[in-house]
Amino acid sequence: MIILKIGGSILTNKDSKTSEVDSSSLKRIASEIKDSMDNSQKQLIIVHGAGSFGHPPAKKHRIGEEFDRKLYPQKRLGFCEIQNEVKKLNMFVCEAFINEGLPVIALSASSFITATDKRITSGNLDLFKNYLSKGFIPVIYGDVVLDDDLEFCVISGDQLIQYLAKNLNPDRVVMGTDVDGVYNKNPKTHDDAIFFDKFTSLEDLDTLEGTTNVDVTGGMVGKIKELLDLADLGIESKIINAEVEGNIFKVLEDKEVKGTIISRGN
Repeated sequence: MIILKIGGSILTNKDSKTSEVDSSSLKRIASEIKDSMDNSQKQLIIVHGAGSFGHPPAKKHRIGEEFDRKLYPQKRLGFCEIQNEVKKLNMFVCEAFINEGLPVIALSASSFITATDKRITSGNLDLFKNYLSKGFIPVIYGDVVLDDDLEFCVISGDQLIQYLAKNLNPDRVVMGTDVDGVYNKNPKTHDDAIFFDKFTSLEDLDTLEGTTNVDVTGGMVGKIKELLDLADLGIESKIINAEVEGNIFKVLEDKEVKGTIISRGN
């Protein structure tokens, strides 16, 4: 079993003020996944980010922050708006995959996951296991969920990866981003950024702003934190550049791809 995360920055124009799908990137990724899954017995779970569909409304409505009870109706409507927007992106993603002949089935976190203080605390994965056993490819995505402490919160695709991996014990976890892996500082703004083949601690970063884009889910640092928690359980993961043509196919085929392995081992 492989859990593959595709970042929202790959699928959308994340900095856009409107919801825009990167259709060419989405089609390429769908094709690479299809090429790998053909005549293969491997099980695959796909997690994708929210990109320009989810992040702007989440910031606008400040979901996940404490609020005055008189604002509850407004916050509730904001929750609905965000959930609807990320569902739209998921529809585009699944449509592209289905057009490539991939048997994907969409599963929304808001329909079965709840949280406490912005961390997942419950979510029955029996349905995931059932779909996997029948040859489907479950697709889940960054979403908003009910929170016991805060009423509502954002659950990132990165946190979903951790929850799925902890409970389903995959053979591999792969995170596709818009950079080659982990650097000690942002490689898009620092020419002297140092690349890590293997990463074991946040202390190795020169700055906790070592990320291509800081967003409501924590940017690259947020991703690393989730994967380091997995590493504590003995589950290695790899961060690769999903914008490089062929990388998704290669990593699914367990071929050599430039990237950073997240592990607590030597």
